[in-house]
Amino acid sequence: MKKSKKTWAEKLATDHGLPKVEPIPPRLHAKWGKGTLVIAAPREVDALMQKVGKGKLTTFAELQRALAKQHGATMACPMTTGIFANIAAHAADEAEQAGKKRITPYWRTLKSGGELNPKFPGGLAVLRSRLEAEGHTIQVRGKRMFVLDHEKRLVQPGAS
Repeated sequence: MKKSKKTWAEKLATDHGLPKVEPIPPRLHAKWGKGTLVIAAPREVDALMQKVGKGKLTTFAELQRALAKQHGATMACPMTTGIFANIAAHAADEAEQAGKKRITPYWRTLKSGGELNPKFPGGLAVLRSRLEAEGHTIQVRGKRMFVLDHEKRLVQPGAS
């Protein structure tokens, strides 16, 4: 019997024993320095993304800073933070397709430099339209899109 594929909501709800804080592995000291690394749970990343209000923006780096602060760690794992943000975005899209009105505003989470994430649901066209509807100006550079002056509306979710 073939096992059915997990929904995005199920992936979001699966914690795999996370969060966990551990020392930064020696092989990564040159890249990340010494200290501790938090691998957050998917729902923690989603919760931070939910805190970004209309007209505001955040980046993966801001999510990482907020997670590190929340767990008293030197840094948050960039790889898992990105993966879990992607899961949160797809779970939100899945919920919206099912008729839910209030979803995680994943379009407000940008890559570094204010770049829109083409891997998020709907691709660049959907992200652009949602961001422009909230008053942001989108600049096209080749095949990539950026929010103009994004740093003026940047927030660290969860920061008081």
